[in-house]
Amino acid sequence: MKAKMKSLCFALLASVAGSALADLNVGVVVSATGPAASLGIPEKNTIALLPSTIAGEKVNYIVLDDASDTTTAVKNTRKLITEDKVDVIVGSTITPNSLAMIDVVAEAETPMISMAASSRIVDTTNPKVKWVFKTPQNDIQMSTAIVEHMTSHGIKSVAFIGFADAYGEGWFKEFSKIAEARKLSIVANERYNRNDTSVTGQVLKIIATKPDAVLIAGSGTPAALPQKTLKEKGYKGTIYQTHGVANKDFLRVCGKDCEGTLLPAGPVLVAAQLPDGNPIKKVALDYVTRYEAAHGKGSVSTFGAHAWDAGILLQNAVPVALKKAKPGTKEFKVALRDALEGLKNVTVSHGIVNMSPTDHLGFDQRARVMVKVDNGDWKLIQ
Repeated sequence: MKAKMKSLCFALLASVAGSALADLNVGVVVSATGPAASLGIPEKNTIALLPSTIAGEKVNYIVLDDASDTTTAVKNTRKLITEDKVDVIVGSTITPNSLAMIDVVAEAETPMISMAASSRIVDTTNPKVKWVFKTPQNDIQMSTAIVEHMTSHGIKSVAFIGFADAYGEGWFKEFSKIAEARKLSIVANERYNRNDTSVTGQVLKIIATKPDAVLIAGSGTPAALPQKTLKEKGYKGTIYQTHGVANKDFLRVCGKDCEGTLLPAGPVLVAAQLPDGNPIKKVALDYVTRYEAAHGKGSVSTFGAHAWDAGILLQNAVPVALKKAKPGTKEFKVALRDALEGLKNVTVSHGIVNMSPTDHLGFDQRARVMVKVDNGDWKLIQ
C-alpha cells in the first residue's frame, strides 16, 4: 500500500512539474523609450491586454524596453532566449532593431514576430528569415498605395526625404521602383537622423526642385520635423507620410502643419469609418474598444494594433503547435514556427493573413486604406 501511495505521489509531482514546464513564455522587445517611444508605448500597453492563457496553457509575457537602440534590442533578445527560455519573441518596434535581432533568433531557432515595417525583415531569400514573421504592412504595399494616389491626382514630380537608416532606405528603394514604373519623376532624395533637431538644409534643397508633392519616410513624432519645416519655408504642394506616423502623438506634435497630409494606413486606424461589409471591421473595432477602455477614448494607434495582431497570430498557431510538442522545448519552437507559416485566412485588426514559406507577412491589399489628416484627426478617403 505504501509503495502504491509513493508511486501516486511521484505521479502527482511529475504532473505538477509538467504543468509548470508547459507555460508558454513570450519574450517581448519594444521601443518604449527613445525616439520611437510613441510607437513602442502603445505596443507595450497592448501586450497587457493579451490573453493570459492560450489553449489551456498559461502565457507569461516578459517585456523588455530596447530604448529605440539596436544594440540593446539584440542584448534583450539574447537575454530572453538564454535566461528566460522564451518560446517566441515578439518585437521589436522599429526596422533597424528588428533586422539586428534576426541573427539571434535564427541562431537560437526561436520564432520571432516583428512589429516593424520593412519588407527586408521578412525577405525569405535570406535563409535566417525562416524563423521571422511580422505584422505591419510592408513598405512596398504602402508605396503602391501612395503612387496610385499620386498618379490619379495629377502629380508628376515628387521629392523624397526619409530617415537615414533601414526604414528610410527601404522606403526609397520600394517607392522609387514603383514611381519609376508609373512615370513619376523623383526630383530630390534627402535623409535625416531620428534625433536631428533641424532639417532646414534638406528642405531648402527640396523646395528648390519645385516638386508637386513630397513624401516623408519617417515614423513616430520625428516624422513631423520635415513637415513642419516644409510649411515654415512656404511649401504649398501635397505632402505624403508613411504608415509610420499613424498615432495621436504625431498629430499632437505636428499640429496644424499636418492638416491635409495623406498617408496609407492599416484599416484599424479608421475602424469606425469602414463600411459594415468590410471583413476586418469587427476585429479592428474589438481592439479599439478594448484599448480605449483601458487607456481612454482616442488613445488607440495602429502600432498597438501590431502587437494585438501578433497576439492573434499566436492564438491561432499555438493550438496547432501544442499537438506536436510542449512549450519549453526545441520541438515546440519548430512546431510553432511551422504553425505560423501555415496560418490561412486569419483576420487581424490590420487585414487578413495568409502565410506561406515565401510570405511571412501574409497581407493583401485589404490591409491598407488611404487616409487624410482632417481637423486634427484621421479621415478615410478610400
